[in-house]
Amino acid sequence: MKKLSGARIVIETLIQEKVKVIFGYPGGAVLPIYDELFKQKKIRHILVRHEQAAVHAAEGYARSTGKVGVVLVTSGPGATNTVTGLTDAMMDSIPVVCISGQVPTHMIGNDAFQEADIVGITRPCTKHNYLVKDISKLASCIHSAFHIARNGRPGPVLVDIPKDIQTFKSTYNGKKLTKSISFYKPILKPPIEQISKFVDLLKSSKKPIFYIGGGVINSGLGASKSLNTLLKVTGFPCTQTLMGLGATPTSDNQFVGMLGMHGTYEANLSMNKSDLMICVGARFDDRITGKVSGFSPHSKKVHMDIDASSFNKSVNVDLLIQGDLSKILDMTIKFIKDKKITFKSKSISDWWNQINKWRSKDCLSYKNSKTVIKPQYALQRLDTLTKKLNPFITTEVGQHQMWAAQFLTFNKPKHWMTSGGLGTMGYGLPAAMGVQIAHPDGLVIDVAGEASILMNIQEMSTIKQYRLPVKIFILNNHYMGMVRQWQELLHGNRLSESYMDSLPDFVKLAESFGATGLRVIKPGEVDDLIKEMIKIKGPVICDIVVDPKENCFPMIPSGSSHDQMLLGPNDKLEGEISEEGMVLV
Repeated sequence: MKKLSGARIVIETLIQEKVKVIFGYPGGAVLPIYDELFKQKKIRHILVRHEQAAVHAAEGYARSTGKVGVVLVTSGPGATNTVTGLTDAMMDSIPVVCISGQVPTHMIGNDAFQEADIVGITRPCTKHNYLVKDISKLASCIHSAFHIARNGRPGPVLVDIPKDIQTFKSTYNGKKLTKSISFYKPILKPPIEQISKFVDLLKSSKKPIFYIGGGVINSGLGASKSLNTLLKVTGFPCTQTLMGLGATPTSDNQFVGMLGMHGTYEANLSMNKSDLMICVGARFDDRITGKVSGFSPHSKKVHMDIDASSFNKSVNVDLLIQGDLSKILDMTIKFIKDKKITFKSKSISDWWNQINKWRSKDCLSYKNSKTVIKPQYALQRLDTLTKKLNPFITTEVGQHQMWAAQFLTFNKPKHWMTSGGLGTMGYGLPAAMGVQIAHPDGLVIDVAGEASILMNIQEMSTIKQYRLPVKIFILNNHYMGMVRQWQELLHGNRLSESYMDSLPDFVKLAESFGATGLRVIKPGEVDDLIKEMIKIKGPVICDIVVDPKENCFPMIPSGSSHDQMLLGPNDKLEGEISEEGMVLV
């Protein structure tokens, strides 16, 4: 066969992997690849304004489609700018392949212009990475990167390609004839004995709770459908993590609310008082468990996950089931049907009666105002007026993120994109771009704070260039709200560097980028703003001026357990506060 340049091989391998979109930013070390991009029409390139945003956009694309997001950046600062995005994707299990340029092979290690050891830098924050020094292995590396990124627990993979490798020539015979250099083969199907033990625990439980994480969504639509079936078969309550929202419908009565630091009273107490906790595709994150020694202290624990490294990492469990969640759940349902097992019992009815008593606390209630916009009210109205349109929601990070998780409805998976594990301010806007590229006719809304939105505001230029009708819904309280809340509650109300007194005029900022800017300051204006935002065909920045002193409750302070929640501003912390902000009970 005719020999191809390394740059051409890169493009051909991406086409073979069915890549339709790349998010990137050109530079000297990847110009041969960009030259090959110019010569073809099968792959669309989206020019971002910062490499961090390229990865977040690829994350948004990946999370809303289930496909692998692809990033292309140059060497040195181009590559190092991706580190935050790659770490975010690693923490939240998002399949991303990042292709970075590198200085020529003979100059590696010589401190050449725009050289950085990106393989070394990203080793802790990627699932795997490659430095390609042999043109004959280039295609294998790229195909292996996609295999690793999408299989098992998804995650980011980086392929670093020196510039001379891009110009050298080699044969390429297509994906099927390319020898893999990856031996990654995750376990997909558990032994039936594990399923039998699991069902025995289900049968004997009197106070069960399903604890659902983002792994269910990563496993695909089949996992969500099977989980919903299992919930209906058992009649058991379920809670979802921040990353798991939408895995099963949050409007369903069996959903008792989000779990964790800003989870609902009924969800956290159900976990605390349960006798069987079934973890499905979650990893016992510290924002979920709170004080580990006080986490679900009376329950037997089951952990289902495809990633064995998550097992017994922070919480010891009684039954481990490794495999693809779709297969685990399907095997469980079949086992229950074959054995004709039913779960209706008085004990489960008593458990639901207790949960409903906790629900009656109405922990998400707040004191509304006729003069000042409460952030909760703004999100409730956003939910009511957009629910039928089934919007895709992204968020930045902070109070607005938690309020969005509490007050918005998610009845389908892959419609909620937020930064969970890393908590990356600036995530939401570029993620929304990636979602909008994937779903050009969908309603995509970035729920933002005025501090977070400025982290990657330059991406408004990308939105303008590609005419993306992204809607940005800023809850503007003139503070780094979550920082201020912690300073108020944990640090004697010493508000150190958390006030934003030099904000731009967001309406004029929107107009400068060719977008529409809308602002409201009164509760009675919120509905009209949302309706106008939806009606406008292009991008919109909404500046909703909200109560600057409102705090996000419920809240479990750091170092506390699920039964030590603060439900409102009148609740007081028990115990002393350590220098690290931990509650010493």
